[in-house]
Amino acid sequence: MRLLVDSGSTKADWIAIDDAGKVLFTTQTLGLNPEILDGDEIIERLNDRFDILQNKKEATHLFFYGAGCGTDRMKISLSQIFQNYFPNAIIVVEEDTYAAVYATTPKGEKAIVSILGTGSNCSYFDGKELHQKVQSLGYIVMDDCSGNVFGKELIRKYYFNKMPKELATEFEKEYDLDPDAIKSKLYKEANPNAYLATFAKFLIQHKDTEFCKKIIFKGMKSFVKNYIKQYDNCKEVPVHFVGSIAFYLKEELQETFDKYELSLGNVLRRPIDGLIAYHIANK
Repeated sequence: MRLLVDSGSTKADWIAIDDAGKVLFTTQTLGLNPEILDGDEIIERLNDRFDILQNKKEATHLFFYGAGCGTDRMKISLSQIFQNYFPNAIIVVEEDTYAAVYATTPKGEKAIVSILGTGSNCSYFDGKELHQKVQSLGYIVMDDCSGNVFGKELIRKYYFNKMPKELATEFEKEYDLDPDAIKSKLYKEANPNAYLATFAKFLIQHKDTEFCKKIIFKGMKSFVKNYIKQYDNCKEVPVHFVGSIAFYLKEELQETFDKYELSLGNVLRRPIDGLIAYHIANK
């Protein structure tokens, strides 16, 4: 049994396949980002899903692609946790960008591959290897154009009275905006970045308003300038995207790309289905 996992900070999609590629089960856990969770929290999230708990000794391979796995330290730490939990499995841990590459980029082709979800990143794939010019420092400092940055911007606009009154009224109906509740989520509970990203749903729902448009295009402009344009050949290769922000704001991405003369490639909400085809072809 091979377990394929695509994990962001908010959630992780799991698919178990046999050697022929037949799907044995699918499930979803909360996100397993080792940068913001300790080992006990990760184990608790694994145990919370019966399919995973029941089959942990049956797994022969675990291919885990996750947010927060961009450094050797985090890869080693998470690999050790998984090796103890799946005692009979060969463990492979890679950053989530590799899942995006395998799902969006035809074998051997060059592309820039980006993730716009709870967090964000951007890498260049030369057809064989992944290259990253901007080392992520996490949601507090970076993550341009991500769900958590958009959420942070909405909260700030609301509290600084910069949100139009009619939108502010709608915002109050959908979210608990009590200061103590927000501070508790941000500073006392796990996954503050995922909490911030929940507010991005409001931005997408109201993306046709002038207020939301300004926030969206400001974020996309920042992502293009700070991430994509780091690569000298950015106008020569397609730029693929994975993630809910990219998926639901595809039209806005296209408009931004037209302005900067960039080529928008594949845009997927989740890479997990593409991973099945990749691992069947490369088992």
